Parts: sequence; structure tokens; C-alpha cells
Amino acid sequence: DMAEKDENGLPKHLEWLDGISIAGLVVGENCETPSHWRSKQTLSKWMEQHNVPGISGIDTRALTKKIRENGTILGRIVYDLPTNIQSLEFSDPNQRNLVAECSVQEPMVFNDSGSPRICAVDCGLKLNQIKCFISRGARVELVPWNWELHEARFDGLFISNGPGDPVVCKETVIQIQKVLKSGKKPVFGICLGHQLLSTAVGCKTYKMKYGNRGHNLPCIHHGTGRCFMTSQNHGFAVDTETLPFDWEPLFTNANDNTNEGIIHKQKPYFSVQFHPEHTAGPEDLELLFDVFLNAVKNQKVHGAPTISLRQQLINRLMYNPSPESLMEKRPRKVLILGSGGLSIGQAGEFDYSGSQAIKAMKEEKIQTVLINPNIATVQTSKGLADKCYFLPLTPDYVEQVIKAERPNGVLLTFGGQTALNCGVELERTGVFAKYNVKILGTPIKSIIETEDRKMFAERVSEIGESVAPSEAVYSVEEALNAAKRIGYPVMARAAFSLGGLGSGFADNQEELETLARQALAHSSQ
Repeated sequence: DMAEKDENGLPKHLEWLDGISIAGLVVGENCETPSHWRSKQTLSKWMEQHNVPGISGIDTRALTKKIRENGTILGRIVYDLPTNIQSLEFSDPNQRNLVAECSVQEPMVFNDSGSPRICAVDCGLKLNQIKCFISRGARVELVPWNWELHEARFDGLFISNGPGDPVVCKETVIQIQKVLKSGKKPVFGICLGHQLLSTAVGCKTYKMKYGNRGHNLPCIHHGTGRCFMTSQNHGFAVDTETLPFDWEPLFTNANDNTNEGIIHKQKPYFSVQFHPEHTAGPEDLELLFDVFLNAVKNQKVHGAPTISLRQQLINRLMYNPSPESLMEKRPRKVLILGSGGLSIGQAGEFDYSGSQAIKAMKEEKIQTVLINPNIATVQTSKGLADKCYFLPLTPDYVEQVIKAERPNGVLLTFGGQTALNCGVELERTGVFAKYNVKILGTPIKSIIETEDRKMFAERVSEIGESVAPSEAVYSVEEALNAAKRIGYPVMARAAFSLGGLGSGFADNQEELETLARQALAHSSQ
């Protein structure tokens, strides 16, 4: 629903206040008969309302190859193949001031009674940036890209993302320089805002051949050396060779070594090239909003930050494992419950993941013991596991192996449903505790809560989400009574069991009775 608003009057499902920003859309396939339960209209109808053209039936993989070979290219959607391609005229967006086209025309205030006061310069802002501020209690005044800034009206300056070449936004750069010169207000920039802040301090920017566009792009934080996954969409980058002495790189792209952020060595000024507000994308670095707001509050109360912004970021981004997340000592030998039997046509995803687990253990110089009854798997190949037992994945056999091998760690999540059930039973009967075997990875409690249908529904309900009406039953009679309350058709699913063991749809009592008998033969629930 495009018209649905949140509690702050912002569109709930869109990232801008109104309209569509693109000039045209190219897709391989366009769905004209959507079946999603929340669907209100087709994509075509929505684009038609905003007078934006699109074209489908295009080999987008071939188009991607052309872009990969030539870099970003100009394009045009036409009705018919032109007789003289050379005569076609193309609209180059880089020749226009795109920021002026998509910025608000007048200031807008959100969460008027909030604190601290953030002035957000709209260069083509994503709404979740506003939401990230007001969810933390801040008041946000959204101003046009070329608005004259008066420091008495805000406590911190935020410069948003936006399209195009930062060189075009000279008026914005002048306003940023004015705030930096006074040195009284913390500054935070994202994407184009990062490039504008960099330009304001004297850096040069350049157009990239492709740009960085995607939801899982790795960035290295210079203060800690840690890698974070980020969401990005930009075609220009900052040249760090032109960075002034009192500034330093904050993040660097791990793929192409381009700059992903800068920070002042003493003052509370910083910016990042990626989108920490995500939507969509990783949420790894949303905490940058917390760090910025803390700096704003400190500046407001004390007149200067009690601890440098640079050090605050290091403190927040440093990995500090809690004691309960660490074993008393490094595991020397780990038992892996393997993928079990495979049939022709099955995906074998647990064979793959189990093989990767064994390789990871070997890299860490940890001895591996594998239990897998199927010799025709990758993980049972010579040279992978240090020792392999071709035994059934049952509690009795696994206990015998534990007794003989004495591993001090076990992995239960690389053998599918069979290994999970076996692990749950071994924990229930106290075998792991008896031989002092620590469960690595997913805890038993989490396994039980996801496999037990009733408990899973309760956990989902606790976080405010809804699930389809369901009931956990333990007999055929209970199943039939539950179906009467829910209403046919129903889906029966055996807990702690593979998908095909007594699971399926039933349109009436007779079909459900048959399914229930099969399911309860394999599971108690």
C-alpha cells in the first residue's frame, strides 16, 4: 500500500516521500498477475501513474556483460529499432543537477519535540535515515540541498545520500565549509554526503568505471581491522591521496580498495560512502547513528566531546567476545554428525556444508571425527576428515564413538534432520554432559524451539509477528478436532521429522486421518 504511513507520517513501504526517481526501467520479466497477499496494483500500473516508462523481455545478463566491459553507459528505451542509430540523442544525467531535482523545496520537521536537533541536508535522502534518527529520539529538520545553514537552529549536521556528481553541488559544499570553520557542530555524511564533506575539506573525487552497487559489499574499518558488510549504490569515489593531514580514511572497500569513509583526527566530523541505514541490506553499521548522536549530545552538554569520535568508533566496532561465547580452551577434537544417506536427485546441501565445516576445522588445526553412513558423499572422501565412521546416525552408535574418541566439541547442524534429532536425544539423555562434550554452533535450545511447532509459534508471537493459525497435537483424535476449529483445507506437518514423513495437505477428515497416522508414526507431535 503506497499510501500507508507510519507513526511519523512517513511512507511505510517507500524510501522517498513521493514519485519515482528513475527515468526508465529495464527488466527481464514483468509480472502482470501478482499473487502476493499485500499486493494493491501491478508495477506497470504504478509506473504508469508516475509517467515512467519500462521495458521487459530484455536479456539483462547480456546487458550486464556490456556494462561490465564498457563501464556505465547511456541508454534509451524506444518503441521501434531506429534506422539510424547514430542520429539518436541521449540524455546524460551527469550534465544535470540531479540533487536539485530530487531535494525537498521547503524545510520539513519530524519529531518536533525530540532532542538533539539534527539538521539533515536533503541531497536525495532515503527515508530510513530520518527513521534511524527519530527512533533514537532526535528531532530532524530536513532542508533543501542549497539551504543556508544557521547553527543556532541545530545541534548536529547530517548530509544525506543523493545522485550524481558531487562537483555540481557547490552551494552545499559552501554551507558545509561554513559549519566546519566554526568547529562547534558535529557532522555526519552518507554516500553523496561523504563526497560533499570530502570536497569541503579539499579532497578530489572521480567517476568510477562501474561504481559499487549491491547489498553485501565488504568494508574494512581502519581503527579495528574488522570487516563489515555494507549496502552501496554510488558511481563516484573520493581520492584519499588528496586527503588533508588532519583527516584520515575511516573505511576501505575490501574488493577494490576504494575509499569508504573519512574521519577528522580530533574533531567530531566523519562520513561513510556506504549506507549504514540499510533498507535493504546489512544492519552491521546502523550503530554509526548512535555514535554520531552521542557526539552531538556531548558537544551540546560539555562544549567538546569527552572522548574523540575516532576513539568512540573504535570502542563500538571492536570485537569483544563475552565469556560465555568462548570455550574454556580451544577444541582439540570435534565430532561432526554427517549428512547421512542420499538418493539420486537430492540436493545434498548438508554434504556440501559438512565438507566446508571439515575444511574450516582443518585450517584451524582441529582434529575432526565424522560419522556418516553414506560412503558416496564428498565429506567422506579420503583426505577430508581425520577419521570417518560409516555408522548409522543413532544415539547408541554416536555414544559409542564419543566414548572411543573422546571429542571435546560436537557440531549438530551439518547432518540435516537426522543429525538434529540425534543431537537433541543425546542432550536429553545426558550423553554430552557425561563425556564433557561441548555443543558448538547452534545451541540445543534453539534447535528444539525451531523444530517444535508449538514452541516456534510462541517465539514468533513474542516478537510481535504472526503465524498461520495452528495447533500442536499428539493423537489422531486431537488432529481431527483441531482441523474442525481451524477449518479445511489444512496442512499437517510432523515435528522433528523430514518433510515427506507424514506431511501434506488435507481437504477433508478422511485425508487428514491418513496423514495424521503417518505423521504420528514418525513423531510424537
